[in-house]
Amino acid sequence: MDTLSHALWGYGLFGYKRYPWIAIFFGAMPDLISFGLLIAINLISGLWHFGPPTIDTIPSWTFFTYSLGHSFIICLPVIFVIYRVNRALAMAMLAWPFHIILDFPFHSEAYFATPIFWPISDFRVDGISWSRWYIWYPNILLLSILLIYRFKKKGQ
Repeated sequence: MDTLSHALWGYGLFGYKRYPWIAIFFGAMPDLISFGLLIAINLISGLWHFGPPTIDTIPSWTFFTYSLGHSFIICLPVIFVIYRVNRALAMAMLAWPFHIILDFPFHSEAYFATPIFWPISDFRVDGISWSRWYIWYPNILLLSILLIYRFKKKGQ
């Protein structure tokens, strides 16, 4: 899924009551720590170009940070610790595992399949790319319905 959709899903599902910016951040965070950082470095160094980079041009640290941000083994204990301190904040942070749930069926082995049990296992699902129209359009439709519902409910 694209990073903006992840952020909006995070807000719509987990940030509409409290901590909206935390939910938006944790909805996007797994992508921001890997590809966001890579884009920033490429922009600063003048190497950025439009479109996804080829696998052979991606630095190894990007694969590490992608695995770190896209693993239930990492995110669930972090959220559990926060839950023990601040339940409402932990609820907003649930945008993080939801990001992983959205990614693992919609990333293929060809380009960043999601390592949901990293570092314990390298298990990955060879999913259908989120950029296919039959994935992309329903995502936009469902996300639009959710956000319209939230904004209407907020206005009541």
